[in-house]
Amino acid sequence: MLYYILYPLTKKYIVFNLFRYITFRLAMAATTSFLVSVFLCSPLIKYLKKRHWVTKIREDVPQRHQGKKGTPTMGGLVIIAGVLMGTILWAKIGNPYIILSLVSVVLAGAMGFVDDYLKDVKHKPKGLLARYKLYGQFMLALAISIMIYLYPLKTPSGLDLSTITEVPFLKNLYINMGIGYILFTMLVIVGASNAVNLSDGLDGLAAGLVGILAATFTVVAYVSGRQDFTAYLNIIYLPGSGELSIFCASMAGAILGFLWYNSYPAEIFMGDTGALSMGAALGVIAVILKKEFMLLIAGFVLVAEALSVILQVIYFKRTGGKRIFRMAPIHHHFELMGWAEPKIVVRFWILGIIFAVLGLVSFKVR
Repeated sequence: MLYYILYPLTKKYIVFNLFRYITFRLAMAATTSFLVSVFLCSPLIKYLKKRHWVTKIREDVPQRHQGKKGTPTMGGLVIIAGVLMGTILWAKIGNPYIILSLVSVVLAGAMGFVDDYLKDVKHKPKGLLARYKLYGQFMLALAISIMIYLYPLKTPSGLDLSTITEVPFLKNLYINMGIGYILFTMLVIVGASNAVNLSDGLDGLAAGLVGILAATFTVVAYVSGRQDFTAYLNIIYLPGSGELSIFCASMAGAILGFLWYNSYPAEIFMGDTGALSMGAALGVIAVILKKEFMLLIAGFVLVAEALSVILQVIYFKRTGGKRIFRMAPIHHHFELMGWAEPKIVVRFWILGIIFAVLGLVSFKVR
């Protein structure tokens, strides 16, 4: 928004020429979202405690988690507020990439808020029933996928992007899925949303992993919007996608501010409000940038968390009660092995950084 107001003043005041540069605006967006998140967290914690809107610890988690009882949840509200403020102020809000990303965050966040509200305010242990939550996620993903399919952007070379995705590590190789691309993008968005949700079981774990990916896709979006960089790296050039780097930077900044209070021992949890919205945002970003398989690489820690649950359930049913892991998701397995919670979180962050770097390396090693 500030771009439209201040950049035209460049003719009189040369300093406003800074708004021409995406790098300046994404840095300011990250700073803005960080400050919004930090300053909103403290009053939100006080408000939630006053209203007794605090988390109820499930019985099917390691016993030491019972000490977290009474910690406020719905912290995702400050993350969403930070993302919205940073993006709306510093991005070109008329950009279709920006509009689609903001809509996905708000709608997925609203769904997560309903779930948190039912669990922690209305005291319904299961919150929003799993099937309704899944229906909602798929409906949101379907709407976004159809929009991308019906209104595709084309590269300057005329490449139709409506049904293709890019393959990491291989030069100029694209997979054209036809109408099946809609189903594929739905799985990416819903899968990313649920993977973040499943990872949100230790203080700072999910937030840190999402922050790493948001920073990673800030780079990816910026590079994808530069014709010179994309030509050098042999990746798809997406005119206008550079603006999406401002949205990603806002995510990273908001997450960093939230981690100020969410790091061990957590004073607030993001809840489904934050987990579903941030996961959906990552999926939508990957789909827009045609980097769905790169998300699989860069976000492999989140993938492993989700896979551990799937494998545990399948194995349990096939073997009549036997387990692969002591508990799933896999971070609970390491807890039951005796690892301290901060050690698990930091080691998972380290792995998250390694896989994020590997995802970026796929640009050059082609």
